[in-house]
Amino acid sequence: MRSPVSRHSIWQVGVDALLVAGAWWLAWSLRFEDRPVYYDRYLDWSIVALVVAIKLPVFALAGFYNRWWRYVSTRDMWGAFRGVVLASVAVFLVFTLFEIHRVDVPRGVWFIDLLVCMAFVAGSRLLARTIIERPLPGRIVTRGKEAIIVGAGDAGQLVVKEMQRSPALGYTPIGLLDDDPRKRNLRLHGVRVLGTTADLEHVIRDRRPDEVLIAIPSASGELRALIVETAGALDVPVKTLPTLADLVSGDADLARQLRPVEVEDVLGREPVEVDFASISGYLQGEVVLVTGAGGSIGSELCRQIARIGPAKLVLLDHAEPALFEIERELVRERSFLAAAAVVGDVRDSIKLRQVFDKYRPGVVFHAAAYKHVAMMEANPLEAVRNNTLGTRTVADVSVEYGAKRFVLVSTDKAANPKTVMGQSKALAEWIVETWGHRADVTTRFVAVRFGNVLGSSGSVIPIFRRQIARGGPVTVTHPEMTRFFMTIPEAVQLIVQAGAIGGRGQVYVLDMGVPVRIVDLAEKMIRLSGKEPGREIAIEFIGPAPGEKLHEELVGAGETATPSEHPKIDLITRRPVDSAWLESELALLERLVEEGETLELVGELRRLLGEPRRERSAASEPRHAP
Repeated sequence: MRSPVSRHSIWQVGVDALLVAGAWWLAWSLRFEDRPVYYDRYLDWSIVALVVAIKLPVFALAGFYNRWWRYVSTRDMWGAFRGVVLASVAVFLVFTLFEIHRVDVPRGVWFIDLLVCMAFVAGSRLLARTIIERPLPGRIVTRGKEAIIVGAGDAGQLVVKEMQRSPALGYTPIGLLDDDPRKRNLRLHGVRVLGTTADLEHVIRDRRPDEVLIAIPSASGELRALIVETAGALDVPVKTLPTLADLVSGDADLARQLRPVEVEDVLGREPVEVDFASISGYLQGEVVLVTGAGGSIGSELCRQIARIGPAKLVLLDHAEPALFEIERELVRERSFLAAAAVVGDVRDSIKLRQVFDKYRPGVVFHAAAYKHVAMMEANPLEAVRNNTLGTRTVADVSVEYGAKRFVLVSTDKAANPKTVMGQSKALAEWIVETWGHRADVTTRFVAVRFGNVLGSSGSVIPIFRRQIARGGPVTVTHPEMTRFFMTIPEAVQLIVQAGAIGGRGQVYVLDMGVPVRIVDLAEKMIRLSGKEPGREIAIEFIGPAPGEKLHEELVGAGETATPSEHPKIDLITRRPVDSAWLESELALLERLVEEGETLELVGELRRLLGEPRRERSAASEPRHAP
């Protein structure tokens, strides 16, 4: 067990001993200026040593020496006050209960000693922190970049305090901005609030900072874009703090949290808020299987599920390098040892049965899919083989082994599908619906449909970044083309949420907010790179790919979106397809895939999606279990 007084705190004990002795001497000196002889004995070294010997152990028990003075906080100050009071009471009791001297200590001395000792102890700690954190007048320029911090709230004060506490970060806060007019001219850790964000241009011209730092976790995309545009016009780079939760939880390294403003920060969409802990209980202590675990959505699913604490997390993917990376991250970087990586294909029913037989997963997140529209348009056999027939195989094996829940990760391209990729995912949704409506099946099936996720592999943002880095041009399909966007963590949280509220064979669609014009996205990314669109980086329009829509849809014809338990998730209501008809059609598709009949397969997909045979009621006819 660690001693209350650690080795590195010995000097603190010595300082406190001097302070206690000085407070005792000063209390008597203030009470008796002429210092009568019979009271002088209370200033004898043996009495002073006794007072010190009583108070220091009380200080240690109060936790005085478990903290470094440079990190002293308001809570520590209250703890110091309580410790001094307890120590003074201890000295009073010893002097009262035991015959230390023939003359009693006057009450005024006890009171003065308490106040002086409290002032010495608290003041010494505050002085130490001030000396460490405040630069000397001649050193202010040598502490790195001068920064204007936008935001004087909780995040802002954390940023200022960390900069002052850690000179190695290389930042000196020279001013704050906050849109609360009541904070103007106030000081936060000694740094003055210079005005509001409307004063940013004026403040930059006057102060000439090296960087502007955004420390407003709830800042809208419009505000971030305005700050970036204003500072960029004056050639001042802008960095941002992602969220206060990101800074406080886990990684407290400010240097790693501060990052350049990216296009995701300035799109203008409100972030989705999910109480992840309250909706993820069905995963705790459960064996969870994630297919496509190495992909953008699958890997983020693995990260967030690992935080919950499943009994086992089985990672399945046929791409060995991506699977290796997510397993290494979970095990070595996040210390999640309950991960099991399996190289396998969702189309291989024998391999899937081996996995289910070994691990017996209770929850299945099926994220494995081919997703690139143009690539699947050129390879329709593989689109159906993987996205449709692979989904059927995973669903069949999940039912066979009694999984409790099955969650399909779908796409907005399944609504009124015009491409092979969208058609293959629409069929996957039908498979989930027909299995879910089976009265004799205990597995709860649900599909989750959403649009583009920011920064996923092959998405438009990484493509634009590479084009901008090469000096352009940035290629956009059409001036009016729009797409929905959502961050990967937000999408995954809503997928887990849908898995919690999903019933039997239901399809949910995520509220993706307002669609974004792709050309606007390209222009913002060019400006964030410090270039001017159209002048320094060209934008070229190349026309839509075959089957590509100008405006994506989340709800298709014949479908109705109704609110669910979560405000950002809607339930798609429609009559399910006839299960027997679907089974026969899937058998036909499987034969065409095996025989390599590409043209016939494409025609069959159009026929199926154009003329689906649906049930007359919401209930499906039973289908033979595999």
